[in-house]
Amino acid sequence: MDIVYDDASLFDYMERAVQASPEHPVLIDKFLEDAIEMDVDAIADGRRVVIGGIMEHIEEAGIHSGDSACSLPPRSVPDKILDEIREQTTALALDLQVVGLINVQFAVKNSTVYVLEVNPRASRTVPFVSKATGVPLAKLATKVMAGMTLEELGLTREPAVHHVAVKEAVLPFVKFPGVDAILGPEMKSTGEVMGIDRDFGRAFAKSQIAASGMLPLEGTVFLSVRDPDKPHLPPLGQAFAELGFHILATTGTARCLQDAGIPAERVYKVTEGVRPHIVDRMKNGEVVLVVNTPEGRASRLDSYSIRRTAITQGIPCFTTMAAANAAVEGIRALKTEGLQVKALQEYNGGMGHATS
Repeated sequence: MDIVYDDASLFDYMERAVQASPEHPVLIDKFLEDAIEMDVDAIADGRRVVIGGIMEHIEEAGIHSGDSACSLPPRSVPDKILDEIREQTTALALDLQVVGLINVQFAVKNSTVYVLEVNPRASRTVPFVSKATGVPLAKLATKVMAGMTLEELGLTREPAVHHVAVKEAVLPFVKFPGVDAILGPEMKSTGEVMGIDRDFGRAFAKSQIAASGMLPLEGTVFLSVRDPDKPHLPPLGQAFAELGFHILATTGTARCLQDAGIPAERVYKVTEGVRPHIVDRMKNGEVVLVVNTPEGRASRLDSYSIRRTAITQGIPCFTTMAAANAAVEGIRALKTEGLQVKALQEYNGGMGHATS
């Protein structure tokens, strides 16, 4: 699978697809750009449907759901949209006559809810939702499938969550030399972790520590973003500046920041042939965090060396603006509030179900 942005990328993909599988058709979907993806896990007994949890993906729609970090409860979608998602999930489960678990993936764009896929089965998010809410969804779904009703099991309403749980994917890029760290519609993760706290910033920071290490609290960040992301760049750059970071950026990104009154030092790309370029400075230990959002196949290849160097040097690297903004929230929480540790049962009101 691939996301193509122009005719040249489409022709390139078609050539590769025909070489790989000349006798099979190529399926084309319309891509919703800048949409928010949502994941819902629910249990149905044929008469009643109970939402187990609604998760908001941090990366925008188009990143495989197994590779995207997500937040439970959702952090930016209004209640009206969440209620519509609940109604659609219930209608789908009843119409499909599901008995047991069901997972539905939605995309939200301009207040319109799109159904991406409906899976009448358990999904990989069930363990995460169960830990986050203290409700053992798999155990309850098994009893429903054996003939019990949700009312008999005492599960008649969506669990109330008064904290934030963030699921983060564990990606294997460091173990495979030459592999690019870009995320896309194909799943690449090999595991998941969860960060949990009273607010999103601290929960996200914990998820990053568990998945790949501590977020930096000072130093130099490198920013290089695609043109469609540039309208969203000044708030990100301003946030890094306010947190005390020095900003390095490629020519176009630096100009965008400087035009917004945000100080940024220009650094050379590898392909510009002038040294020291950005990879040199990364290898010299001058960069503590990378934000790189490439567009199209050619651009991805051009910035591959940046992402690969980040992997080999152990530098946190974010390839979407949504993830970069979440990282800023995590860093701000670490600098202003620090971290505290509590037992999972304390978040779930002392319930002992989560690990059963």
